[in-house]
Amino acid sequence: MAKSKKKMSPALDFNTQWRYKPAPENSDHIQIQKAYDLFINNEFIPPVNADYFPTINPATGKKIADIAQAENIDIDKAVVAASKALKAWQKIGAVERGKYLFRIARLIQERAREFAVIESLDGGKPIRESKNIDIPLAAAHFFYHAGWADKLQYAFPNQTPKPVGVAAQIIPWNFPLLMAAWKIAPALATGNTVVLKPAETTPLTALKLAELIRESGLPSGVVNIVTGDGSAGAALVDHPMVNKIAFTGSTEVGKIIQRKLAGSAKKYTLELGGKGANIILEDAAIDQAVEGIINGIYFNQGHVCCAGSRLFVQESVAELVVRKLKDRMETLVVGDPLDKNTDIGAINSASQLRTIKKYIKKGIKDGAELYQSKCAIPGGKGYWCRPSLFTNVSQAHTIVQEEIFGPVLTLQTFRTLEEVLNKANNTFYGLSAGVWTDKGAKIFTMTRGLRAGVVWANTYNKFDPASPFGGYKESGIGREGGLHGLAGYLKF
Repeated sequence: MAKSKKKMSPALDFNTQWRYKPAPENSDHIQIQKAYDLFINNEFIPPVNADYFPTINPATGKKIADIAQAENIDIDKAVVAASKALKAWQKIGAVERGKYLFRIARLIQERAREFAVIESLDGGKPIRESKNIDIPLAAAHFFYHAGWADKLQYAFPNQTPKPVGVAAQIIPWNFPLLMAAWKIAPALATGNTVVLKPAETTPLTALKLAELIRESGLPSGVVNIVTGDGSAGAALVDHPMVNKIAFTGSTEVGKIIQRKLAGSAKKYTLELGGKGANIILEDAAIDQAVEGIINGIYFNQGHVCCAGSRLFVQESVAELVVRKLKDRMETLVVGDPLDKNTDIGAINSASQLRTIKKYIKKGIKDGAELYQSKCAIPGGKGYWCRPSLFTNVSQAHTIVQEEIFGPVLTLQTFRTLEEVLNKANNTFYGLSAGVWTDKGAKIFTMTRGLRAGVVWANTYNKFDPASPFGGYKESGIGREGGLHGLAGYLKF
């Protein structure tokens, strides 16, 4: 009797066998104006030169709204308004200031769904991240700092803390609402007034926050929000009535700001670039570690300064980690940011996508081995990049040393803890790092040796308003969040 041939099942292909049906978040409930003016003294006023620029949906390439371009005279109006509001804001007392912060936090919670949708429309990040991380954390920052408003004497015992005055705050496009809350909340809790400039590519949630601030009854001039390109930010930094600069952005711009402020009496905090090291030791829970790597670089499109963009794996488990990592990359969905199934949304802008592609080409040219998932990319317009992994790289590779700000991961191996500490610290940056191991003693060894402002153990990209955040070396100066962040808005 002839033996029957056993049929072999085809190799698992996630993208053909397990494709999800679209599950878009409804956007009918949001309200976006056709054009937005500058928010000064609790009123939206047009810019002096009547100049506007479009903010673009990166998933479609289409205009969402027109945004006011602030000129020097507009910036002056906002700073003067903040300066005039100082005495009245401090006079109402710490308890009342805290009540306003609580009110803003609750209003953010009430309108969380609207904020989340606008964040994903304007910035391109997946709705899951906007809804589950960005917006709740923004509210949490206002809640946390509201609690400190009348307790500064306990935060800084035997001292007499006083507000610095007018705080100029410049934020990036990767966490628009969260960065606004990150900066506005501690400034108000400590009795300062604010002029905030959001990134020109993602201004909508900051302007929606302005509507909410007015609704909260916050006194006029306490928070002012001006929009525009880098020239508006430069005018804020240069303004003589500004007492504090809080900047989050590129290291290059941070250095310019630092040089401008040298010798002046202005306080400043700079939260700049990063090239985070994520380190997997041989005794780590590998599946958990791989998921942490995916979370640290791909779920946020690499659009966080603390992204774990450099992966170091101990040699004995490197082959296993690479196999599992590639398998997991194949399950990631790149697509519509408003689809709840999407893991990786749109790159924020055409300019940023060009930068990412330039680094990918550079990595290939320098001899690194590129692996990209075979996931489908949306057709038509929009800015998209598949999750990318570079192996066969060394410390000398440009893609290892420079911040890419995209879903691009480099992988190196190591044998000893001393070796990986040397490799991880061999960078201009010092913002973040992660360690994956089953041994507490190794965690303490690594965290003591890593020259990074934030080190996560067996997790990555976890934030809390009570925990200070900031870096060393070219990753910045000062801390934001927690007691350290409060101190940046006080003089003693």
